[in-house]
Amino acid sequence: MKRVLLKISGEALADHSAIHNPKVLHELVQTISSAQAHGVQLAIVMGGGNIWRARDMESSGIERTKSDRLGMLATIFNASAIEQACSQAQIEAVVMSSIQIDGLTEQMVTAHAVSYLEQGVVVLCAGGTGNPYFSTDTAAALRAAELQCDMIVKATNVDGVYTADPRKDPSAKLLTNITFDDALKNNYKVLDATAFALCKEQNIPICVCNMNNGTMLLDALLGKPVGTQIHL
Repeated sequence: MKRVLLKISGEALADHSAIHNPKVLHELVQTISSAQAHGVQLAIVMGGGNIWRARDMESSGIERTKSDRLGMLATIFNASAIEQACSQAQIEAVVMSSIQIDGLTEQMVTAHAVSYLEQGVVVLCAGGTGNPYFSTDTAAALRAAELQCDMIVKATNVDGVYTADPRKDPSAKLLTNITFDDALKNNYKVLDATAFALCKEQNIPICVCNMNNGTMLLDALLGKPVGTQIHL
């Protein structure tokens, strides 16, 4: 793997008492550093669910378009936190967003992002797609296609895609290799259907792994066969 798009949910950055868990940020930055040492160019797309998730706010009375835009701001918050954690570890990173905020982000421009990647800068892609009704999963697929990434790594809190929820069903089996068609047909909720369709169209393989299971995330970023591999 040379260029990888890492998708991290907002919830993965949090714990029960804070929207950002310092231990998780520290371990993530260590993994980023190790991946770069192996020559991996890394772009990261963050969710914002630890701060704001539109579907959980339906009872708030906030109109959907406005709610989605608040979610985009939450991804900028998370990207900025990762950028600062990288900075403290002497890793150069930049927040590029579809929604520009002076002093926090640069405008997402594909050519500029590719240039940063080629210079070894971690590109933190925030603001989703910049449009309501599209998830950060779709943003991850879009950025992976734009930046010509070799694969997407979806970091979760389980080891991959299972036949059922392993936290509820002890008989659930880990699926190590599935196709995009399998994922869509069986409604595996790893990415949404729009993201799967774009990855299939552009032939961008996906690895689903556990970011909290030892070196699994680093192995995934290095292209090793861990977790669940999703492909044509």
